[in-house]
Amino acid sequence: MSRYLKLIRIQNLLFVAVIQYMIRQFVIAPLLETSGVIVYESFFHVGLLIAASVLIAAGGYIINDYFDIKIDTLNKPDKVIVGKSIDKRTAMLLYQLCTISGIAIGLFLSWYVRSLMLAFVFLIVPGLLWFYSASYKRQLIIGNAVIAFLSALSVLIVLFTELEYLKTQASVVLNPAVYNSLFAWVSGFALFSFLLTWIREIIKDMEDVYGDREMECRTLPIVWGIKTTKIITIGLISITIVALLIINHVYIDFEGTLTLRYILFGLILPLAWVIYLLIKAKQPDEYHKISSLIKFIMVIGLLYAPIFYFLLARKTGLILFNLFTVS
Repeated sequence: MSRYLKLIRIQNLLFVAVIQYMIRQFVIAPLLETSGVIVYESFFHVGLLIAASVLIAAGGYIINDYFDIKIDTLNKPDKVIVGKSIDKRTAMLLYQLCTISGIAIGLFLSWYVRSLMLAFVFLIVPGLLWFYSASYKRQLIIGNAVIAFLSALSVLIVLFTELEYLKTQASVVLNPAVYNSLFAWVSGFALFSFLLTWIREIIKDMEDVYGDREMECRTLPIVWGIKTTKIITIGLISITIVALLIINHVYIDFEGTLTLRYILFGLILPLAWVIYLLIKAKQPDEYHKISSLIKFIMVIGLLYAPIFYFLLARKTGLILFNLFTVS
């Protein structure tokens, strides 16, 4: 059983599920409540979205390992699953089962909220994951961009699904101010996910440069060299830090310094440490540690959602978790 859980990256799937749940319950639902729209107990469509997202992501991990057998054998032979502990035919059957199930649930959700656009997303994403694994990830920039886009999409789709549900099932028309607030906050989380994922994917390319070069991939470290790739990555990290400071100063208007302290100690200082480690890094295991740190920072950033809920409840007088008010 453990080999199957490793194949589908169970910890990553749990992360996807938790983040989508938190974005809905701790960001979208409280903002809607400030305008008198209560959606906490309407969870059927959210459950469908999470199930579809997790299954399609699981299929993506499986097909990625399926196409990466040769590269992974060179880069991390002790971690190869497909072709060793799980044969290729079984892996392909699992991929088909997860992907088809995810698409089916996604299409049912699309029908439930009456959204052709949502159906289009659930049909396109599995195709992107297939072509990413088969081709895009071996091409300059394209592979990194696809995964970063899909990471951001996994956040944005929560808002899109909720808006479609409110329009078709609850007959709710939001005023522009509430809509803009929803879009701004959820887009902020999505942008953070996009940038951190892109940074992490580039670092993973530096970690896997040996096997990628042997298989004639055209990733950033191979085409432009490790030194230039480090400069680009540090630039992206710097952009992320500046964006966090601007967002805190210009757009976040909660009283107190909780958000600033969270951003400073939970995100900016760890990102600065990543820059230091990246400058020094030379060996694959060093890049692997940096990649793991980036993943941890991403978790910390997205865990701002419950902090946001607390601060919004304190500002507007919402009843936190329907149990108590915050003064």
